[in-house]
Formats: sequence, structure tokens, C-alpha cells
Amino acid sequence: MTQGGQTNPGRRTVLGAAVLGAGGVTLGVPGPASAASSKDDGSYRDLPVPTVVAHRGASGYRPEHTLGSYQLALDMGAHVIEQDLVPTKDGHLVCRHENDITGTTDVAEHPEFASRRTTKSVDGVSLTGWFTEDFTLAELKTLRAKERIPGTRQENTLYDGRWTIPSFEEVLRWAEREGRARGRRIWLHIETKHPTYFRDLGLGLEEPLARLLRTYGRHRKNSPNFIQSFEPSSMRRMAELVAAPRVVLLSGAATRPWDFQVAGDPRTVADLVKPEGLKWIAGFAQGLGPTLDLIIPKDATGKLGTPTTLVRDAHARGLVLHPYTMRNENSFLPADFRRGTDPAAYGDAFGAFKVYFEQGIDGIFSDNPDTALLAAADFTRRR
Repeated sequence: MTQGGQTNPGRRTVLGAAVLGAGGVTLGVPGPASAASSKDDGSYRDLPVPTVVAHRGASGYRPEHTLGSYQLALDMGAHVIEQDLVPTKDGHLVCRHENDITGTTDVAEHPEFASRRTTKSVDGVSLTGWFTEDFTLAELKTLRAKERIPGTRQENTLYDGRWTIPSFEEVLRWAEREGRARGRRIWLHIETKHPTYFRDLGLGLEEPLARLLRTYGRHRKNSPNFIQSFEPSSMRRMAELVAAPRVVLLSGAATRPWDFQVAGDPRTVADLVKPEGLKWIAGFAQGLGPTLDLIIPKDATGKLGTPTTLVRDAHARGLVLHPYTMRNENSFLPADFRRGTDPAAYGDAFGAFKVYFEQGIDGIFSDNPDTALLAAADFTRRR
């Protein structure tokens, strides 16, 4: 398929270059240590800078949050692989970006589940569809994953139906196998999704997550994973349960975390990125995952404007920054890095990566780990 003049071979060229060059880019990953060992060598401070976090796996090329997406990201050389966690009716944690699985599975094609279509309010947003908390794990396993944005990533629909929804425990077992095979630890970036919403349903995320991390020896301060959430209270709760490094995710400056809204905390993200807010976060977390607009805001035309002081201020508090999310397609890039008029075509992602890396960020989330790795290698050579 051609997208704005770019054909499949063009996309594979980027992938191939990253795979061939991945050895040099990933030399900073701690190892070689046996993944089967309980010993934790190194820490998140030893990861390569810039760290490439595969956003929902290699979601630019495979349906997100599938073992296929995670595997491809790891094979590309991504330093860290992200999982988003939501619960099932029977208390298992599964990997989905949202509990609404209408757009990422074939649930609508299953007549046996037609009656479970419903409307819910999730963090103040009304949604109609099917939700993980209304299914047992066994029931979810009868569904197949599919591409979330087929209009933008039509090529990814080739893989619709190939994989099931993975449980988080499956991912932990996968990471152990891959760690043994590769002779190094496999880093994960694990997000608790809508934790206040699920706690109110009696399906709190933090305790089962902590149990799994302890079972697989990933609960220590030097364990090869980050834990993250858009709700600071979730990370404060996790700090009481495990010592693994924690990251507070930050959305737009004018927004308020949902747990703040429920608790009546008037602070906005704009307050949290001020020195006093960063000092508060540093009391229970080791990092920030801000939206890229908090690093460099866009102007009215969608072009990058003047950088903020967030990187400098966060580093002054000892926090690492892994902002989100870089994607190759024009529709996701700042206006000054788009090429042509096709929103699904690739723009100048390398140019955008360079500008963000120049701000001093420690890493970045990307749907296209191969592109991010090449950009990181270019930036490292030029420094």
C-alpha cells in the first residue's frame, strides 16, 4: 500500500536499519544477568540516554498491547516495553490501553456477548461499548485483538485476529523467557489505568500488581521496570507496596488528575510542573511522564514554540523525564515536521526527535521504536 508516496519497502527500510544498528544503541542496557536470577543488578539510571520506550509495544506496526507488538519492539531493540493494565471481572490484570475494548478487539462480532454492551462513565467521560471489568479472563481469551486506528494504520490490519489479549502475568513470563534467551533483563513500563474508578468497583489495581511484581522478583528498587500512572495517589499507594521506581504521568497543563477531582484537590498539571509541585512528586516518585507539549508547547498553527523549563526543573529535583508520545505519521507530528497533505503518511519524525532530544529529556515513548532508536543513535553521535 502507498501512503502519500511511501510504500511498504520504505517502511521496512527504517525497520531494517534499526535492527541492524540496534546492537550499538542498546549497549547501555544492564547485563548480562540471568533473568531467572532474583539478583537485581543496575538501575534505571543505567539505561541508555535517550531511553526508547516502546509505546504499547511496536504499536506503529502491530495491533497495540499484544505479544506480537511487544515481541517486535524487543526485536527492534527498544530499551523498555510499555504495558497498560486494566482488570477483569475475576480480578486478573490484562494489557489494554482502556477498559473499553470495543475498538481493539472483535468483541462486537461475538453474539454471545451482545447483551454486555453498555454505557458507563469512566473518569467523567460517557462511553458506550464493552468493558473488561464485565468479563472473566477466560471470556476475554475468546476474543482477538485488532488495530485501534485502521484509517491511519491500514497495514496493521493484516494482523487483526492474530493475537489474544495478554494477561500481565503472561507478559511477565514472556519477559522471563526473553531475558534468559538474551542474557539480560527485559525492562517494562507498567501503567495503572483509571485506578480510582476501578477501586470504587472493588477492583483495585495496586495490590494485585504488587503481588505479581513480588512473585516475579520485580518489586525491588533496582528491578527492571517502571510503574506509572496519571493518578499520583496510585503511585503513592504503590510506594507503600513495592520499591520499584515510579513515574507520575502528566497530561495537558490545564487538566486535573482524576483522583484530584474526586478528592477535591484544586491543583492542576500546571501546578504540578512548578518547582513546588515537582518537589511533592519527588517525595514518592523517581520520574515524570509528561505530554510532549509540557516540554515544548505548540503555537496556534500547531508548530513548536518556546521550550518550558520543565526538564531543568525536574532534573533539579532528581526526576527523570520520559515524555510521550512520538509517532511517525503526519497527523501526530508538530505542524513544522509534517510532509505533504496525507495525514497517514510519514513526516519528518527524525527532525522532531532531534528537537525533543535537544531539550535534555532522558527518554521518550514512541509507537515506532525503530525510528526512535535511529534518532537516538544520531543524537548520541552528534553530542
